[in-house]
Amino acid sequence: MATASELREMSVEELGHQLTSARQELFRLRFQASTEKLEAPSNLRKLRRDIARILTIRHEREQSAVAA
Repeated sequence: MATASELREMSVEELGHQLTSARQELFRLRFQASTEKLEAPSNLRKLRRDIARILTIRHEREQSAVAA
């Protein structure tokens, strides 16, 4: 789980990889939550926030590319 400043230093490819792995992990955690075998429910919230951070940074970059 990376901070926003760490994510901003990553390239577009790295962000894409991070996003894919975070979405896969979220799927696994949701599956565990539905079978009531989730050890730390707070990880769901943290992972959703990380995904939102990644998407926000990607959107910022797209908007700056369009503006330039």
